[in-house]
Amino acid sequence: MLPPPLSLLALSIAGAAPALAVKVGGFEDGGNTLVSAMMLFVGNEETVYVMDKAEGNAAQIAGHPAWASRWDIATRQAEVMDVPSNIFCSSGMHLPNGSYATFGGNGAVGRGGQLGSQLNPGGFSAAWDSEYQDFDGSRAIRILDPCKSSDNFQSGKCTWFDDATQLAMKAPRWYSTAEPLADGTIVMIGGFTTGGYINRNYPNTEPNGGGSQNSFEFFPARAEDPPNLPFLTKTSGLNTYVHAYLMPSGKMFLQANYSTTLWDPNTNTETDLPDMPGQVVRVYPASGAVAMLPLTPENNYNPTIILCGGSDMPDEAWGDFAYPRINTWDYPASKDCQRITPEPTDGSSPQYVKDDDLLDGRSMGQFIILPDGKLLVVNGAINGTAGYAQRTFLVESYSDMPYGESLANGPVGRPAIYDPKAAPGKRWSHEGLDTSPIARMYHSSAMLLPDASVLIAGSNPNVDVNLTTLYPTEYRAEIFYPPYFSATTRPSPQGVPSKLTYGGNYFDITIPASSYSGSANDAAENTVVAVLRGGFTTHAMNMGQRYLQLNNTYTVKSDGSIVLHVSQMPPIPEIFQPGPGFIYVTVKGIPSNGTYAIVGSGAVGTQEKLAVQALPQSVRLDSASGTADSSSTGGNNNNNNNNSTTSSSGGMSTGTIVAAAVGAVAAIGIIGAIVGVCLARRRRAAARAAGAGGSGYPMTTAGVGAVSGAGVNAGGFSSYGRDVRASDSSAFAPLHHGNGSTASFVAPYKDGEQIRESTSTASYDPYANHGPHSGAPRY
Repeated sequence: MLPPPLSLLALSIAGAAPALAVKVGGFEDGGNTLVSAMMLFVGNEETVYVMDKAEGNAAQIAGHPAWASRWDIATRQAEVMDVPSNIFCSSGMHLPNGSYATFGGNGAVGRGGQLGSQLNPGGFSAAWDSEYQDFDGSRAIRILDPCKSSDNFQSGKCTWFDDATQLAMKAPRWYSTAEPLADGTIVMIGGFTTGGYINRNYPNTEPNGGGSQNSFEFFPARAEDPPNLPFLTKTSGLNTYVHAYLMPSGKMFLQANYSTTLWDPNTNTETDLPDMPGQVVRVYPASGAVAMLPLTPENNYNPTIILCGGSDMPDEAWGDFAYPRINTWDYPASKDCQRITPEPTDGSSPQYVKDDDLLDGRSMGQFIILPDGKLLVVNGAINGTAGYAQRTFLVESYSDMPYGESLANGPVGRPAIYDPKAAPGKRWSHEGLDTSPIARMYHSSAMLLPDASVLIAGSNPNVDVNLTTLYPTEYRAEIFYPPYFSATTRPSPQGVPSKLTYGGNYFDITIPASSYSGSANDAAENTVVAVLRGGFTTHAMNMGQRYLQLNNTYTVKSDGSIVLHVSQMPPIPEIFQPGPGFIYVTVKGIPSNGTYAIVGSGAVGTQEKLAVQALPQSVRLDSASGTADSSSTGGNNNNNNNNSTTSSSGGMSTGTIVAAAVGAVAAIGIIGAIVGVCLARRRRAAARAAGAGGSGYPMTTAGVGAVSGAGVNAGGFSSYGRDVRASDSSAFAPLHHGNGSTASFVAPYKDGEQIRESTSTASYDPYANHGPHSGAPRY
């Protein structure tokens, strides 16, 4: 048991990791994230933001368990953050200025995942809980401006804005997908209303029933009510966390169940594409690894999607909202991989093309695109699916569940690397890669870091914190070092910009001779400048993840330095939407540290497309060579050079929280975000409405959410009936409930009686003229 006086600082220090030598192809201790990393994103060069569901984590903030933290990349230490609403199984996306938004989540819950103490109308979800002090997050839109160490992290500009009375979606969404349009507007797609294992009853007679949210909406909001998306009706059941990628035409590739379509979000019209071969399911809870392959001049920046793993369980085996109809942990995950180019330019019809199988079957596997253009797959299980439950159709008692609440077994701890340019049959390898000792099952996450290593964290197939089950709530983070870390000399490019436009004049980057060894001509010919966006990760997805290689030529100088002449982004914002990214310069397969940059105008709106300036011809010089030791530019030395000598690091945008985050959206009425003002009044009002007292939060070794928590019978179900739980578990039958809101979507917020309050003592005036910092664009 943690002693009551243990301070937040002490908890944060507990997340520190010792400095360890880099093990190429292996894992280092990444410290402690304090909350289980169900969701995360890289905010800037310094900070990763981590999010969990509302549950009984030992780390506390403002008198309740924390379910968010920020993880410092340099120190590997975490500090908790306050997020008022239950962010469980949200979607998320960057905004054009570098801010991030998350969308939806679950209703308020308390101990053991039970409904919170203050119920919503109808009594089937909760608005607030007096113990965990979480608000209903099902319609929430939360905004964060990432900050740096030079900022005051306790100030309003560095904290989450989260108040659904001021900013909210029109419909509740749990397990939705977010994907931006070319102007930076975000489309929120589908989801549950109240959750479940899959999104249907069985037999499936009401595909658009009350538990399913088969609609879509926009942020910034458009006037119409959220319309039905026919593709979601067609794919009913297996249609949450839809795979979505904007295409060059402005249409969106959507894949769910075993169906595929090209969808126009502006007209809500669809063009059917071929079904998934073998009817392999890739969306949650099959949770295959899916990514857009690198966009390059060679492929004319035409997107191809790769989909690997998941499950080919027959339709009836998936069951319904409540639970699967088979014991999923006995069913092997798929090894199958398929590619599809949704908009071929050669006049052919789009077709799925069989690719090399995974080396191991995986559900919950996750693709991370690396700066060298290869794809890393990590995490997941060889048997079963995502989700958790306290029973299945065949196992009626939790006490008989063989792996606790997990619906998967057999963690796949060894990463694998996919080379999209390799010949068929030779694309996958795990040679020289270690196996992680930590099971990364349901609710795991992974993300590329600015130094080109990979953060791996999370895993929690449990309704509430459980530290004693086979697959426990996991707080330990790891850093994986891909094979290119064998080079102890990394490129140190100079002149890397912090802003990129769509088209326009080229820019120069200089690579010093000390960055490479051997022939300068060879190094220049084998240098790639690429913009990477890691995206927002949850549930084995990286929403918004992209890799785009910029076109370039070069001039080799007599001193061995190489001047790269680099084009701006292609004038196609549809393929790499406006917002943040990291620019990597990779020389002979060895990447530099990433330099943060904003792509586009930094605001929601039509992006300017400029004429592309022609690049000069390349100039070679046979006598020039690099000055680095050849043994340090690709050998087996296991040292990590973390020193970035790029001339511009690119600052993170931290201006006003909502109005600045979306640019010119004041006219649609979301100007009034306030950050850094406390939650105490709102929580006191909720407590009074619920008749709750100011009871403290007891700490236990395994967290407060015991698996057989109060209100749950021996079979894991409450007195609501055989198919219904008063719980947030990902395996329960939904119920109809009202989701009315008093929030105005057309009037700007003004400070008044219901001012949002927070742990910060600093106030934030949404009407002040806040100047940007860290190089952010001015609005």
